[in-house]
Amino acid sequence: MKPLRLGIAGLGHVGCGLVELVEAQARLRLPEHVSIRGVTARDRNRKRGADVSAYDWFDSAKALATDPDVDVFVELVGGADGPAKDAVEAALRAGKPVVTANKALIAEHGMALAGLADAQGVDLLFEAAVAGGVPIVRTLRDSLSGIEVTRVSGILNGTCNFLTSQMLSTGRDYADVLAEAQKLGFAEADPTLDVSGTDAAHKIAILSAIAFSANLDFSKVSISGVEALDLIDLTFAERLGYTVKLIAEGVLTEGGVVCRVEPKVLEASHPLAQINGSLNSVRVEGNPLGAVVMTGPGAGGGPTASAVMGDISKLFRTGRRSAFGHAAHHPTRDFIVPDDAESAPWFLRTQLADVSGALASLTDTLAQAGVSIDKLMQDSADAQGTAPVAIVTHRCPRSNMAQAVNQLAQLSSIAGKPRLIRIEMDH
Repeated sequence: MKPLRLGIAGLGHVGCGLVELVEAQARLRLPEHVSIRGVTARDRNRKRGADVSAYDWFDSAKALATDPDVDVFVELVGGADGPAKDAVEAALRAGKPVVTANKALIAEHGMALAGLADAQGVDLLFEAAVAGGVPIVRTLRDSLSGIEVTRVSGILNGTCNFLTSQMLSTGRDYADVLAEAQKLGFAEADPTLDVSGTDAAHKIAILSAIAFSANLDFSKVSISGVEALDLIDLTFAERLGYTVKLIAEGVLTEGGVVCRVEPKVLEASHPLAQINGSLNSVRVEGNPLGAVVMTGPGAGGGPTASAVMGDISKLFRTGRRSAFGHAAHHPTRDFIVPDDAESAPWFLRTQLADVSGALASLTDTLAQAGVSIDKLMQDSADAQGTAPVAIVTHRCPRSNMAQAVNQLAQLSSIAGKPRLIRIEMDH
């Protein structure tokens, strides 16, 4: 069998990592050989981690995607629109399978691209788009197709997980730890996509579309990041027996699929509470399996390139499946906006003026909103004359907590906006 000829668009860490894997394929367990037909990137003269001078250079990703000698188009450019989308569409229309690590592209245009791939009878593969080297996409789509998934959740952004882990372990504030993460390469110069929760949202939307045979609608995903977290939130949670993590989740409800990203307070015994540093971890729950957790490096040139190569390896085998694993006989669900009636215990942290009656006004306000207190912890007043207070509530609807927070913000005895984080119990 002749080698599978790759056209690689994008020569950053992942693209160069893939070139190195191709050149070292004698040490890999690929079914057959692969070769590189051509490459392209934004800047031909940029210094790179891999030598690509031996390969034909193409001036555009679209030209590479439609080259008759390219068997597989590998898109590693990034971005939901522009050259990446144009080139992937061109490759699919030309009847070429596509392998991509582009989570934004799949999250925002995946349904249309999957339809195009189906119409052309070719594969659209994106294992590397979610959780880097953790093989969750194919596992969820194929290996776990024999279970009814009820929930998929996890830590899907290594930058955010590094930030919260380091803040707690070192006692340093958010800005200081973010600067360290940028220096170490765990965070981009502009970290907005990561810290806002958008990166994790792209990933959980993809997993939810697979898990629940859902029509992926990224506009319905609820997103909240870690930018507003303070060190005091993390330390109070720890003292109460919890830890704070940015959790992405997709949940099957009677009305449809609820997909969200937000900081959560986890019990210390929760499986995801043990995931620190830049690791990613995904938990799949369903019947009759129960739950399974997969953990590993969620980013980096090597791990992500290995996921790309895994998709390329799949192309040597005959037979294909829809990109999101949707079966024609299976009911299709829709993404829906989260319901404020959802009930959970909550972590509330605020700054209370050091004056008589302040604590009573706090507890009275919660009671009026239908919120019952389970635990309360208060420290002495600081130099500004305010005392930090942390409260763990009994289970109640999100709408009740939103009402309570709004009313608390109006009290003269409350300094600043109260912090509200949902608690997830170990299960």
